[in-house]
Order: sequence, then structure tokens, then C-alpha cells
Amino acid sequence: MQNDFTHTTLGNTGLKVHRLGLSASYYPGKKAIYRSMDAGINLFFGFGLDLQMTSVMRDVLRNDRGRFVIATGVYNLVWGYPNLRKSLEKRLRQFGTDYIDIFMFLGVMKGREFPDRAREELYKFREEGKIGFVGMSCHDREFAGKLASEGALDVFMIRYNAAHRGAEQDIFPYVHAHNSGIISYTATRWTYLLRRPSSWPKGRRVPTAGDCYRFALSHPNVHVCLTAPRNTRQLEENINALNAGPLVQEEMEFMHSFGDAVYHSKKWFM
Repeated sequence: MQNDFTHTTLGNTGLKVHRLGLSASYYPGKKAIYRSMDAGINLFFGFGLDLQMTSVMRDVLRNDRGRFVIATGVYNLVWGYPNLRKSLEKRLRQFGTDYIDIFMFLGVMKGREFPDRAREELYKFREEGKIGFVGMSCHDREFAGKLASEGALDVFMIRYNAAHRGAEQDIFPYVHAHNSGIISYTATRWTYLLRRPSSWPKGRRVPTAGDCYRFALSHPNVHVCLTAPRNTRQLEENINALNAGPLVQEEMEFMHSFGDAVYHSKKWFM
């Protein structure tokens, strides 16, 4: 598998991956999950609640474990410290495997810590061979940039899209020292990048989901972008969009302008 717009190596992990990763958060159906595999997608993200994915993965991993990259983890809890080992053992059972490729501490935000003891416990799992690589999903960009500069983690899962480009200043400059793996998500900003904000002229076009995935993957520091289609049709559209390759300058300028319009529109979240 050679590095190109559709395939790459996930940072320092050495894992060869398709640049679209699949999340089954919106329950696209088993047919769509199997179709993604046929199309070459091999990184799958889930955390146990997406029963369609865990069912499919238990089936395929039984005979073809080395082909797939499983990314999962445990959520940071507001009300207390999570039981990491119990969660890991549960994920191993759910996916029907004896190791997880990328195990992450999920949902780290400002004011919701990723304590040193959690990292040490994850490192121990890695030493035991129960996980391949340690990661984190994080909305605290400065914290993620700091950990990347220190080489504290193998993989970072971060929000990055045309409306939220802060990672370009706060995270991406710091990943080079240790070649951290970057998985991005919310490419469509929860579909707001697919809708016309009130400030956007009616005569100008609105991005497609494919435009949004191409935007994220056009950045050289993004290795994989997660897609969460609702059905096989959406999956096919997202896969096919990658055939157009990275955005050219005119397309990038369009995405920046539209992203700015979406970002500045009045919504209940940022």
C-alpha cells in the first residue's frame, strides 16, 4: 500500500490505512460496513454502542485480523475516574479480538483532565500487548499540541473542518517531532457545512460531504478522516469523492470562505 491521497501510513504507528475511517455512529447497516471493507477502508472506530459494527467486526476479524485497524477507547467521565482495564476487556470481547490496535482516552476537554495515571495505565496495556498504540480524542487543542510535542501519545483524534481550523495553529505544528498519527472527525461540522447559512449568497453553491472530507484530507498532517454515513449511498458518495484528489487553491479558498460563514453564524455550539 503506497502513500497517496487515498492511502497512507498512520504517523509513527507504521499502520497502513485508507484515509477514510468508518464510524458506525449513525447505524448505516451491515451492508454499508461490508461495502466499506470492499472499497478498501480498513480503520474502524467504535466504542461498543454501535452493535452493527461490533457484530460485523467479530465476524471478519476471526479470519482476517491483520487487515483491519480497530480504534476504540474509554470515555473520560465527569463524575469520576473510569475503570480503564474493565473497559478494555469489554472492548476486546465486543470486537472479538485479543488486542486493540489503537486504544484511546476519549472526550478530553478543557477542565476534564487526562491524568498521568491514565496515561501510565494505557502504557501498561501497550506493554502487555493488549493494545498496539495509545491515543486520545481531545477538544483542548493547546493540551493536545503539548502532548504531541512531548511524544506522549501515538495517535490524536481531533476535530478539524473548514469551520474549525484552530488545529492548524495549536496542534499540527507540534506533531512533526514525533510523527504523531492524526485522525480527524466532524468533517461536516455535524452537517452544518452542508447547509446554507443566512449570510451566504443564494447564488453561491454549498459544499458537499465529499468536499468536506477532501478539505480535511488535503491537509498534510491529517492521516485519516472519520466518516459516519447513514446508509450505503452516503458511503459511496464519500468514497468516490476522494477520487478527485486534494483540493486545488480555488476550492480551498471556497471552503475557507464557507467555513467562516458557518462559524460566525449563530448556533448553540461552537
